[in-house]
Amino acid sequence: MAAEADLPVRGQRLPRSARRAQLLEAAQAAFVESGYHAAAMDEIAERAGVSKPVLYQHFPGKLDLYLALLDHHRGEIEDAVRRALASTSDNKQRVIACVGAYFEFVSRQDAAFRLLFESDLTNEPAVSERVDGVALTCGEALAEVIAADTDLSDEDAHLLGMALTGMAQVSARYWLSQGPGIPREEAARIVGQLAWRGIGGFPKRDSQPDTELDSEPGADTAQSETAVAAEHAARTAG
Repeated sequence: MAAEADLPVRGQRLPRSARRAQLLEAAQAAFVESGYHAAAMDEIAERAGVSKPVLYQHFPGKLDLYLALLDHHRGEIEDAVRRALASTSDNKQRVIACVGAYFEFVSRQDAAFRLLFESDLTNEPAVSERVDGVALTCGEALAEVIAADTDLSDEDAHLLGMALTGMAQVSARYWLSQGPGIPREEAARIVGQLAWRGIGGFPKRDSQPDTELDSEPGADTAQSETAVAAEHAARTAG
């Protein structure tokens, strides 16, 4: 088998890291266009402009290529959600920004979201582990925000975090399928607003009982003075 450096690739030799990136780009285009099962290694090699031996030097099989892409894009969406949550200390804006991260991800020209959210290989354990892991990681990040803003238990916050993650993903994909009727930022804001108003229905962590919130400053002192005066009047009368 000839060394990779000896094989002409679009008129130039590439470092190993650049060659790997080139192969992943070609594989992604094939998987997005045809799905995992229909995409062939011959097609991927042809798209990349390399021979099959070169392709197999980097990836022993088609599943290895697919998993490498899932790992890469999983890291991208998870990092995007973390950046969104770290972008402000305002929890409402953090939730809206997190929803916006999903809308931005699905609107990318490379359609990477189809590998994570619309995979035709979820019956493969290694694939389902990665796909489920995206939702779990992002849901846990949102759960931390919810737990910090409400009196909900960690279990309840985690459930809501997963629900909001699902809402963001599904609504973003639906928005994309409907065409450019609503600008991306506006669509993300609307969904994020809905998500936050839902969370707002739960008691705030720093809230106090209504009786305490309704009392006026100095009310306790005035009531005490009134009680003392009444007791003194009763004694005098007696």
